[in-house]
Amino acid sequence: MPAPAIPAFLLTLCRFLNPDRSSAVFYSPAMQLNTQPLSEWIPGVKHPLIISGPCGAETEEQVIQTARGIAALGKVSVFRAGIWKPRTRPNSFEGAGPQAFAWLGRVKTETGLLTTVEVATAEHVELALKHGVDILWIGARTTVNPFSVQEIAEALKGVDIPVMVKNPVHADIQLWIGALERLNLAGITKLAAIHRGFYTSDKTCYRNIPRWEIPIDLQTQYPALPIICDPSHICGRTETIQGVAQKALDLNMAGLMIETHVNPQAALSDAKQQLTPLALGILLDSLKVRNVTSANKAFTDQLEQLRVMIDEIDEQMIRTLAQRMKMINRVGEYKRDNNVTVFQLERWQEILKSRMAMGIIQGLDENFVKEVCELLHKESIRRQTEITQVGKPR
Repeated sequence: MPAPAIPAFLLTLCRFLNPDRSSAVFYSPAMQLNTQPLSEWIPGVKHPLIISGPCGAETEEQVIQTARGIAALGKVSVFRAGIWKPRTRPNSFEGAGPQAFAWLGRVKTETGLLTTVEVATAEHVELALKHGVDILWIGARTTVNPFSVQEIAEALKGVDIPVMVKNPVHADIQLWIGALERLNLAGITKLAAIHRGFYTSDKTCYRNIPRWEIPIDLQTQYPALPIICDPSHICGRTETIQGVAQKALDLNMAGLMIETHVNPQAALSDAKQQLTPLALGILLDSLKVRNVTSANKAFTDQLEQLRVMIDEIDEQMIRTLAQRMKMINRVGEYKRDNNVTVFQLERWQEILKSRMAMGIIQGLDENFVKEVCELLHKESIRRQTEITQVGKPR
């Protein structure tokens, strides 16, 4: 007998309040992915997996010099380079095309690095396979289109090659999952997801906002799926890459994809987000790789005690929320019986102001309190709307 579905409100609140429980299973996805761990498709891989190379393969000299600089670091396993560059507008650099496969062949021969390229069509797949590319990746603009992903999946049937899938441009986890499922159904079990951030029209310090809760949600649903972070596309500039890369490692992501160019100032695309091989080495040396757990028994015992205390507080909180929702139901009934609107702006403004003030006094982050209040208010509006529906029996 399947477990009862968890109400969306409580599911969201649990994820929001307990990011530490990244391994918890809140609900079962419609389809379980059959995936292999990185260690089975990248022999001798170390944690974290580092993928690096230029945004685009521009010339043979640029590709080879960049690869040599990266290989000399001794920390990179996979060389990436865009052969076809999907650009927003024409008449800009759109990649060197198939001639670049020969350059990647030299990279493998001279450095021993594995190679990966982006594919967006069945023709791209066929050419990449023909030229011995080791790993394929599907870009954000392709992930957003199920027809394109299915075309690629069909071209990969019967092929044993790893495929990495970048998240779609917009924050839609179902499109991301759907792309992974299509590839898995085609027989691809060497799968990984790449978190490269999401488009926003707001002005932020990022090119694409990270929305960390989304890859955490993906990892929660598919614990065996490797997730690799692409801090270059999240940041859009080199100054902030280190912080995002460290955050990804602190969230126990499987690896990093960092764009590197022998001469970023002369790059034909995404110049501001590409590091030199030397700068890449400095960045990698600065990152702290933390353990998932500790062999220190005193630590694990103390951590478990703290988690038990958190569980008890959460239980109290859920009971309090249930009581609050009972009151909300009574308010909704009272409004219905007196022909009063569900939403009242002045009351909402009063709640928001007073609760945020309470939170600040308790040392809570202002944005955190605001988001919790908004979540509670959304559920309250939903319940009251349901109660006051015309024709709904009393």
